[in-house]
Amino acid sequence: MKLRRLLIIMCLAISLIPIAMISGLQGFQIASMFLGLILVITLAVGFLISHFISMPIVKLTKNIDEISKGNLDVELEKSEIYEINNLTASLDRVMTSLKLAINKVGLKKEEIFIEAVKAKEEAEANYEVLLKKIDGWIWEIDEKGICTKCSAKVAGTLGYSPKQIIGKEIFRFLPPEDANKFKDIIHVMSDQKTDTTNKLDLYWMNQDNTHPVWVRSFCIPVFNSIGNFQGLRCFSRDATEYQVAETHIEELQIKLNETYKQLHEILRQQPKGQSLIEPVFDTTIKQEFDYMILFDENAKIIDCTNDIQKKLGYNKDEMLSLTFADVVYLETHDEIKANLDEIKKLGTMQVKTIHKKKDGSSVFVSEQIKYLKDRNMFICMVKEDTM
Repeated sequence: MKLRRLLIIMCLAISLIPIAMISGLQGFQIASMFLGLILVITLAVGFLISHFISMPIVKLTKNIDEISKGNLDVELEKSEIYEINNLTASLDRVMTSLKLAINKVGLKKEEIFIEAVKAKEEAEANYEVLLKKIDGWIWEIDEKGICTKCSAKVAGTLGYSPKQIIGKEIFRFLPPEDANKFKDIIHVMSDQKTDTTNKLDLYWMNQDNTHPVWVRSFCIPVFNSIGNFQGLRCFSRDATEYQVAETHIEELQIKLNETYKQLHEILRQQPKGQSLIEPVFDTTIKQEFDYMILFDENAKIIDCTNDIQKKLGYNKDEMLSLTFADVVYLETHDEIKANLDEIKKLGTMQVKTIHKKKDGSSVFVSEQIKYLKDRNMFICMVKEDTM
């Protein structure tokens, strides 16, 4: 409420006191005769008092606004009100100190404010560029789940404009089950009172309400100075491709586990001199990896797939005369043996490294190495890494 209105209302409230006194002494009929006169006088007095008090404050506010724009030569008018006059004097001392500081560093005051405004404008421009370049959208909600900010990129995933989302409960844009799940997660984050980033995978409804969209969000809870939960700041993007890839990885892992079991049986039954790997891996597995190498705890290569020649140039017979250390470019035999001891403990390990080709060149690869405990051997499945 504005100060002027507050003062007028206070004066009107005070005017009821004499009316009540007259009514008590002379009766309500006589009091009502003076009611209009008292109200008119009270309104006039209230307006004069409010004008007398509020005008210096209005002028001081305008002066401060001019100072914030870089005008340090503003003349601050004195007031008849003691408290406002003290505030004006304090502000005048601050301006004087600021002028002295500016003179000491040898800058013009205009340069400081211009640079500040320029830096602010550049920061805002860079932020807008960032919002346009990132593959996703940024949004914020308050402690009640009301969206307070949303970038334009939301339209590319859900079809909504920011105006259609800002000011509304964010939960209404999720299917009921995921909305309830999101509320529970927010409740947990608000209780934990830590500003760590939380990854959330939830379905969101698109604007046409035709199908849910799998969205991955990274949210940071916000707390005020006394630890009260204030909402979330989030970055989200369409994660449909992630979901498909993760499902494919899970299916592939199931196939690999089945393959490992088959390999164990082959190792027990396979006659000497025949391949231990080729009969085991089906077409799907071979499409996921470029070649595979089987070696013992001393890193001596025992077997490999025939397609290794396409990638490294060695034929199968040449590979069987090598150790795994001869293939790995950056690690010594002792370092590889140390890694194998670690793999024995973990069961499996995924690493990125460099493999050496027969012609001396190299290729970046991703390895998935698994320890075959019952045979004390290791199988390394290799995929070329495009970096």
